[in-house]
Amino acid sequence: MSIIPIPAWVAATNAYVIAEGPGSLALVVDAPPEPELIGAVLAERDLSVAALLLTHGHVDHSGGAGYLESQTGAEVYVHPDDDFLTLHPEAQLSAMFGMAPPGSYELPTGFRPLAGGETLEIGDFEVEVRHTPGHTPGHCCFYLESEGTLFSGDQLFAGSIGRFDLPGGDGTALARSMAEQVMTLPDTVRVLPGHGPETTIGRERATNPFRDMWS
Repeated sequence: MSIIPIPAWVAATNAYVIAEGPGSLALVVDAPPEPELIGAVLAERDLSVAALLLTHGHVDHSGGAGYLESQTGAEVYVHPDDDFLTLHPEAQLSAMFGMAPPGSYELPTGFRPLAGGETLEIGDFEVEVRHTPGHTPGHCCFYLESEGTLFSGDQLFAGSIGRFDLPGGDGTALARSMAEQVMTLPDTVRVLPGHGPETTIGRERATNPFRDMWS
């Protein structure tokens, strides 16, 4: 199975395309407001999108969801606790920039709700949804046990964690999510974050400067 990272938009947000190979079904994790970059990867490899999974509702991760839905027909999944973000990209952009930078901010026709603890069976994929509030109330990480890989969104980064000083953020909740939903995974699990390079659970357990929050 191949996992293709696609850094995009002004925040260098990592989207990911997951597929067995050319001509197969794919999953997409996150959709920055530069979705044509994702579309180019899909077209180059002749991939059909089974679903788009959003780790959370911040516009740098969700702003391109409507475009991808309209272009691929994929269902879009997000946790409903982030509706106050996902459904209002313009308000987020105004708060962040005072304007809307170039990009796609089209909303999908609808969202499929995620629930913590469920396993999504989509095509040949099995994805465990781990609800990890803290960065946002509805933040979720996606665990592909078969690949030993966690898509951590803005929960955990290489050498850092997600900020919790934005609307809906909660440092206590983030620490609890880390202890109960993330650091329970094996050290060997590959972590693919929403920004920056990949890491592993073991590396972050041993060296992350914020590890006292969850230990």
